Amino acid sequence: MTIAPSQELVQKTLADKLSKETLLKAKRLGFSDVQLAHIFKTTESNIRQLRQEYGVSAVYKTVDTCAAEFDAKTPYHYSTYEFENESTPSKRKKVVILGGGPNRIGQGIEFDYCCVQAVFAIRESGYEAIMINCNPETVSTDYDIADKLYFEPLTFEDTMNILELEKPLGVMVSFGGQTPLRLSTSLEEAGIKILGTSSEGIDLAEDREKFGKLLDELDIPHPAYGIAATYDEALAITERIGYPVLVRPSYVLGGRAMKIVYNDESLKHYIVQALHVSDKHPLLIDRFLEHATEFDIDAIADTTDCIVSGIMEHIEVAGVHSGDSTSILPPYNAKKSIIKKMKTYTRKLAKAMNVIGLMNIQFAVQDDEVYVLEVNPRASRTVPFVCKATGLPIVKVACRIMLGEKLIELKDEYGLKDCDELGLEHIAIKEPVFPFSKFLKSGVYLGPEM
Repeated sequence: MTIAPSQELVQKTLADKLSKETLLKAKRLGFSDVQLAHIFKTTESNIRQLRQEYGVSAVYKTVDTCAAEFDAKTPYHYSTYEFENESTPSKRKKVVILGGGPNRIGQGIEFDYCCVQAVFAIRESGYEAIMINCNPETVSTDYDIADKLYFEPLTFEDTMNILELEKPLGVMVSFGGQTPLRLSTSLEEAGIKILGTSSEGIDLAEDREKFGKLLDELDIPHPAYGIAATYDEALAITERIGYPVLVRPSYVLGGRAMKIVYNDESLKHYIVQALHVSDKHPLLIDRFLEHATEFDIDAIADTTDCIVSGIMEHIEVAGVHSGDSTSILPPYNAKKSIIKKMKTYTRKLAKAMNVIGLMNIQFAVQDDEVYVLEVNPRASRTVPFVCKATGLPIVKVACRIMLGEKLIELKDEYGLKDCDELGLEHIAIKEPVFPFSKFLKSGVYLGPEM
């Protein structure tokens, strides 16, 4: 029988290995808690606890945007491990927004639009808006947008350092895309209040098995699927659900490394090429719906009510990543019965997942059957398009709901209706622009990988 050492003994052993002076030097050299945990074969939380016991904590310096020519009072800060802290928390009620981080495939500037609109809504509601982001190419990191800006990486360590200093009412993680969303569980476990959809609701959408069970309970159709950590497991899944299948790693953004596979040989080749396939990072395998039509729906919900703010039909058939596809609002070729069914499924899912704020659902329609492909309980990359196409300030509305207001109270104020009931007299088209002429060796075709 193995007896696990007590936490007190673990910390004592760690302190023997890592003195206060060494830890402070390591932090000044830029080592994160995660890196130190790896070096000393312990956990990030143990390193964090040791730092707190030693009194080794980050302080924040103010960026001098006037280059010392004038007295700069810009609320623009970065962390360092020195002694004097130049960021003084106010006594106002505060809300922190986590941005999207660096631009990259799968996570672009659309999320920054949502973050900026959320800042405006928070300030209009009388709260101090604090932005955490680390992308100099965004509007959210302009020093005059938020009441206070921390130019910091979107990691648990860096975010917690700021939250412990500022002590906000809560944190909004659903406007910056997938990066801040992945911090929700660890932040909530650390005692931070997540404003909007809880980490349980987020996990329900992220965990493929939990999500599949939820769809079955709600009697909502979805493509047959399976989760595999080895080739043999993947082969067993394809024998059960049939080819073609859509395979992808479970830990990537923007459909990276996603591929449509038509036979055993291609499946084996994919798994050999795929990186880090294991029990911890398995493959997700879904039956691919050939020649289906895809739809994107954006909605606002508050656990009891739901508005379907945007219904977009993709021009390309299923198989092209939603971020690369051309889509039309309102739908140009969808039966009323199909739209009604998608709206019904949206409301069912919003209620079952206790969505508070924005959500996005991707549907596929094949032979008049509506399938749910994916649900994201956050702002999607289509939100700016929907806002401009419908004229509805859906980010502002979502923000006010996350701050405690009810959707039913905001309907009259903003003229909120389902997208298909607005009576739009125009057609809006979202079309991506690809610089294929600049990348001559890249393939000039679209697929499931963004």
